[in-house]
Amino acid sequence: MPKHFVSRMVGKLAAAKAGALTTTLIKLFIKQYKIDMNEAQYSDPAHYKTFNEFFTRPLKEGVRPLTTDDSIITHPVDGAISQLGAIVDGQLIQAKGHDYSLQALLGGSEQDTAPFLGGEFATIYLAPKDYHRIHMPIDGTLSKMIYVPGDLFSVNPLTAQNVPNLFARNERVVAIFDTEIGPLAMVLVGATIVASIETIWAGTVTPPAGKDVFSWNYPTSGDNSITLKKGDEMGRFKLGSTVILAWGANKAGILDDQKPETVTRMGTPFAKINC
Repeated sequence: MPKHFVSRMVGKLAAAKAGALTTTLIKLFIKQYKIDMNEAQYSDPAHYKTFNEFFTRPLKEGVRPLTTDDSIITHPVDGAISQLGAIVDGQLIQAKGHDYSLQALLGGSEQDTAPFLGGEFATIYLAPKDYHRIHMPIDGTLSKMIYVPGDLFSVNPLTAQNVPNLFARNERVVAIFDTEIGPLAMVLVGATIVASIETIWAGTVTPPAGKDVFSWNYPTSGDNSITLKKGDEMGRFKLGSTVILAWGANKAGILDDQKPETVTRMGTPFAKINC
């Protein structure tokens, strides 16, 4: 299947203001995936002019209370943990029997990879029914963004178990933040029919077509720096996908109750900062 072509065509449909057709598609999607619209700021499907507006819908204030304890790193998204644990010899666990390279995931740079070696990671899968805005798990100042072109395989659990190097092969956007625990990487992984990936500082990330990796450096001090607080929105997916977090050695420990298949809710406790 020509995954890029299909994904772009779906993206055009999702962005179209198609009136009654859009509303019908949204209603069918709500029914199919049993979405709780009582959590949405706007619960009426007819409110949304495009499918993308619905898919990236904001939630009502207070629906996702933020853990305010400064020693806690919170979940950045609604979803379910796919894998998590230590980064061993520069490798991350994708699924049982499948590891992949952190350096490849981050775009191939040894310099970008070095701060995370020996640290910890977590992969969180967002199902179609989930809230698709991505939030900061800790205060951070953006230092770098990397766009890595690639495939658009599905990223559901079944695919993760069967496609080697899945997350290091798919199109993705890497955001690296300076935080109190050192560099924090947030990797937004594309997938089949993911129309686009957005960040709040760059909008839709759409570099020129081709196989080149693109990167942008940002000032970490001064008036032009981009600093986000824990709980602030940092990006969103227009249809589906996965977020991968990584930080350096001995900086924070994932809480004991966090396991593969654990359901996540944005703003709830995920890891504790090492004092």
